[in-house]
Amino acid sequence: MNIEDFRAYCIAKKGVTEEFPFDADTLVFKVMGKMFALAPLERLPSQANLKCDPERAVALREAYDGLISPGYHMSKVHWNTLFIGQLPPQLIRELIDHSYDLVVSKLTKRVQEALRQLPGEP
Repeated sequence: MNIEDFRAYCIAKKGVTEEFPFDADTLVFKVMGKMFALAPLERLPSQANLKCDPERAVALREAYDGLISPGYHMSKVHWNTLFIGQLPPQLIRELIDHSYDLVVSKLTKRVQEALRQLPGEP
């Protein structure tokens, strides 16, 4: 998967916006205003940070040593950095979904309902 495919998959999710809140090179994806993915566009090889359940994060780091590591400039407990060009695309899509779902699950009930009301696939 390349960075364009990563972006397309993220932005297609319901309620997602993209912005550059930190600098001109770090693309941030938010669902209903809450961050679930970051992609530093100038970094080679291509990388992305995704939120992850802490236990699963450790297991992924062990299974994909050198390709998935603690989140760069993020909470090392809740975020992973992935080398997206070197991992199976299906795994990356699954981890994007996991990150998105984690963030949605922490939204207030009111915001979750507003998300459900938006057009598009859940």
